[in-house]
Amino acid sequence: MANTAYYIGLMSGTSADAVDAVLVDFSHTHPQLVASLSTPITPTLRQQIHTLASPGNNEIDLMGKLDQQLGQLFAQTILQLLAHATVPAERVIAIGSHGQTIRHRPPSPHQAYPFTLQIGDPNVIAELTGITTVADFRRRDMAAGGHGAPLVPAFHRAAFHDDKHDRAIVNIGGMANITWLPAKGEVTGFDTGPGNALMDAWILRKIGHDYDKHGDWAASGQANDALVTQLLEHVFFRTEPPKSTGREDFNLAWLESELATFGQLLAPADIQASLLQLTVKSIAYSIQALSPRPCELFVCGGGAYNLELMKRLQQHMGESPVISSAQLGIAPEWVEAMAFAWLAQQTMHHKNGNLCSVTGANREVILGGVYFA
Repeated sequence: MANTAYYIGLMSGTSADAVDAVLVDFSHTHPQLVASLSTPITPTLRQQIHTLASPGNNEIDLMGKLDQQLGQLFAQTILQLLAHATVPAERVIAIGSHGQTIRHRPPSPHQAYPFTLQIGDPNVIAELTGITTVADFRRRDMAAGGHGAPLVPAFHRAAFHDDKHDRAIVNIGGMANITWLPAKGEVTGFDTGPGNALMDAWILRKIGHDYDKHGDWAASGQANDALVTQLLEHVFFRTEPPKSTGREDFNLAWLESELATFGQLLAPADIQASLLQLTVKSIAYSIQALSPRPCELFVCGGGAYNLELMKRLQQHMGESPVISSAQLGIAPEWVEAMAFAWLAQQTMHHKNGNLCSVTGANREVILGGVYFA
């Protein structure tokens, strides 16, 4: 136990459905997942988070309130994780907290002052847990001219690179992003567009479910090629990397405006099937543009459990096998949280955490602010 190097990673993604926490030991050649815990975010709190993702009234008061609420929720989740693992807080070197993104405005011709904002007060986390907390990872990359996203490719390189096989790591959360890990050569990566966010929003609106379990509802419908083609006309898909996106671009209001101009009435299940196809095509096109030859494609994030999505993605990828990240030793639902534990370790060791080839930053920098216990 004396040789352990415990860090905690904390992730609350675009979907805002749960807080994922992991306890990771970095004293081995490869990171070892010691314990994990997922705490659901209540529907009321989730709706308030999503409200903050778009301009509205009284935003500062709501943001301040949620900043404290989430800080407390994050801290409670960590304490429960440590109790479950029977590891005392003083054994943990630091927490890496991604925070909850409420606005992401990356560099673009229309964004003179790019910014990104995550809440879940790290002061509260450090105070309630007694553990040094590293947070606010994205803004330093933006200060260096980057998009502040995606940040997980640096961890993907550290954990999943193979010097004999080209690999693509696809994270399908609310949004989707890919990391290209060639056996030889430069690592690249970027957001590909919506992952589960549009599908989740649509099924909640139409039948009241938080998500489409296994993709069963999408599987019951028929994707409309014309609608998918129209949705792929969004300017984001034609933008060259580096690029990142979020609910600011892909949300229910955008979908409904697209459906209003489509000129054809579709069954709700057919729209769900079309949204799944949008996710699949935007991922597949991105990977095929990076590599015309077959590669190994490993999927992490909640999308790895959408059986219909995985099946459709395999159909589009042909000879490239589509495999869960579990085959690499990390279950899909814990990869992102482990990435932020790793980023916290990088920061505490004064090491860089971003990849310029991914975010477009001018230089590699140490990410995040440190809140000592």
